[in-house]
Amino acid sequence: MSDTRELVIIGGGLVGMTLALAAAKQGIASHVVDMADPAALTADGFDGRASAISTASWNLFTNIGLADRLAPQGCPIASIAVTDGMKPGRIDFQPEPHEGSLGVMFSNRVLREAMFEAARDEKLIAWHAPARVVDRQRGPHGVSVTLADGQVLKGRLMVAAEGRRSPTRDEAGLKLAHWDYKHRAIIVGLDHEKSHDNVAWEIFYPAGPFALLPMLDGPEGQHRSALVWTVSEKDAAGVLALPERAFCAEIESRMNGMFGKVTLNSQRSSYPLSFQHTVRMTGERLVLVGDAAHGIHPIAGQGLNLGLRDVGTLVEVLTDGMRIGLDPGDAQLLKRYERWRGLDTFSVSLACDSITRLFGVPGRIPSAIRRLGMAGVQRISPLKQFFMNEARGVSGKLPELLKN
Repeated sequence: MSDTRELVIIGGGLVGMTLALAAAKQGIASHVVDMADPAALTADGFDGRASAISTASWNLFTNIGLADRLAPQGCPIASIAVTDGMKPGRIDFQPEPHEGSLGVMFSNRVLREAMFEAARDEKLIAWHAPARVVDRQRGPHGVSVTLADGQVLKGRLMVAAEGRRSPTRDEAGLKLAHWDYKHRAIIVGLDHEKSHDNVAWEIFYPAGPFALLPMLDGPEGQHRSALVWTVSEKDAAGVLALPERAFCAEIESRMNGMFGKVTLNSQRSSYPLSFQHTVRMTGERLVLVGDAAHGIHPIAGQGLNLGLRDVGTLVEVLTDGMRIGLDPGDAQLLKRYERWRGLDTFSVSLACDSITRLFGVPGRIPSAIRRLGMAGVQRISPLKQFFMNEARGVSGKLPELLKN
């Protein structure tokens, strides 16, 4: 007997698995297929990546039952400091006490562990991993994927959640606007002498932003942060090859020694930076979520949060439609999802791209103009509040799952 489910989600990463869990809470069953071995993804030292979970995204995790598993392992972001090369004129984003934090920092490994644990307990999720899709079929009456072992999974709607290089998106012919920044993000975990005081730092240099993100203290009380350091592609190999002492000295110099002596607590890794945004987010019985639809610069830490807004929106659209008897793959529902998400994802993507280019202009005069503008934002409360609401993900029309 065929196990036909409402969703066939291709990609079981942070966005794809959150979608499966959120859908299950609404009674929507899914197949989740991922090429990676879950054990490898949660192994110690798999990667040093961390994610800033916005207020709205934390509401989503709360509403689907992940918050209790995650809360003890997250570091709240009390404020965000934005500066042009550590020069005077910075912006300090600090919410009012009743607004809570600006977000919570988690290692991606912690997020994966919580999601995978929840998925194993959920009967409405059929998890196939590691597994490779060798054939995809979409038609008027349903969808199916064939795995390398010959197993055929059937559903009503196919969801591409495979990330930036989504073969499902490419096979469907959904076109991308794309450009390469010719920069690379270097990722590493840091231990440092002085406390970060739960402040996230975004330090802009002409070569690219230098972000210090607060993490929980280590098991022996070590103060810890996650570093995302953007360098030119031509310089990346040299920076990555620096001996650890020289690498740490470069880090200390770029933060003006404000955290004291720095050491590394993870391996260095890196990935190229680019912009991409699909012209359309849907096709026949197909929908794109997360980086498969929009890949942005990590400058504001909004990439994963954009994907989680996709999740909340898609689940709400499907639930509303199925409540009145519509098929999950109904073109009306997919059109509603695309209208709802298209403008938000494009606006955030364009804003991140514009900020990257603005702060990338070298020279004393451009720096002075930027710092003058930042000083203005610091003094104008409504403008600061607007930017904080954007960072917290609470602006615009939110799906119910992302509300408190």
